[in-house]
Amino acid sequence: MDLQWSASDLAFRDEVRKFLAAKLTPELQRAGRLMTSVYADHEASMQWQRILHERGWAAPAWPVAYGGCDWSLTQHYIFNRESTLAGAPSLSPMGIKMVAHAIIKFGTPAQKDYFLPRILTGEVFFCQGYSEPEAGSDLAALSMSARADGEDLVCTGSKIWTTHAREANWMFALVRTSRKVKKQQGITFLLCEMCSPGIEIRPLVMTSGEEVQNQVFFDEVRVPRANVVGEIDDGWTVAKYLLEFERGGGAAAPALQVMIDGVCAAAAGQSGPDGRNLSEDPAFARKLATVRIRTEVLEILEYKVLAVLAAGGNPGAKSSMLKVLSTELSQSITELALEAAGPRGRVYQPHATCPGGPVAGFEPPADGYVSGEAWQAVAPLRYFNDRAGSIYAGSNEIQRNILARAALGL
Repeated sequence: MDLQWSASDLAFRDEVRKFLAAKLTPELQRAGRLMTSVYADHEASMQWQRILHERGWAAPAWPVAYGGCDWSLTQHYIFNRESTLAGAPSLSPMGIKMVAHAIIKFGTPAQKDYFLPRILTGEVFFCQGYSEPEAGSDLAALSMSARADGEDLVCTGSKIWTTHAREANWMFALVRTSRKVKKQQGITFLLCEMCSPGIEIRPLVMTSGEEVQNQVFFDEVRVPRANVVGEIDDGWTVAKYLLEFERGGGAAAPALQVMIDGVCAAAAGQSGPDGRNLSEDPAFARKLATVRIRTEVLEILEYKVLAVLAAGGNPGAKSSMLKVLSTELSQSITELALEAAGPRGRVYQPHATCPGGPVAGFEPPADGYVSGEAWQAVAPLRYFNDRAGSIYAGSNEIQRNILARAALGL
């Protein structure tokens, strides 16, 4: 594995840096810097998507025929890395990075013609309807029914932990169309318009106070059969394919490195328990060094996966390894950020941040006063939000089971 970029890769990196310097406004950088979770402020995210779309870079991983970029895997990695280092706000993954790939692979010509251009422009904004109150990690246990009635499927049930359901105008959902011996069978992948009669959305208040996730109720909601992606009763095939894009393909290490650098800068200005500078406190410095070393290891593993993919191989269980390492590292780093924030990190002041959704029941001070600096306001919110990292996209316990079987033969 060659860890040096080629001359063409370096030229591409410089092109990306020039674009980011020209188009990434201070407001957009602020939205990226003050994110409290993996989701950026919705308006900032959509604005950045429009800028990227104008350049032709909104969905680089799509096939060129549908608006993607003819980039090498190394160029994809460089673009993700440079965007992260520059402080760009993240794009919502539900449409561009997830369901679009399922539509490209399994969708009808009519579905591709309608959805793909509108996903690129942001006219169509998707949320994900997978988890249910009784079906989370064991997703195949889902029970939301969809019975056939003429040219429609009539959906009844509920979905939970649905991110940005209030902002979305479409949902991709897994529904139960039949009951067979094997629970993975009888599931259908369905595209549902969120303005359909019978849909009710109730926001869920997270521990951070944000209303990013929701529970969505379906009461005899009629969805045209034409909105089925793939085959009826074979939605599990589509879902497994889509999950490959949910768990990997990005560059997690650069984002973690940026977080660590922020903690280092913060620690340099704080006092430790013995009155010394916090960055000089041996216990804190040791923890900080540990996460930095682990992040460097993660980046090497990402390079190794990149090399495998570039050679036409399949990373297999390595994607599970990356998911476990990156999410648990992020949790460790947010713990250190909260420690560095000190007493001011206990103050609840979301008005100083750029959260991914509305903040319920919070009235900011009339003068906009913030105790401490903005990063100290972000620290507790990011800490709470990152607790979910080891659960979403397949819990880390499940990923360890995959590794135990695939890597250790257990």
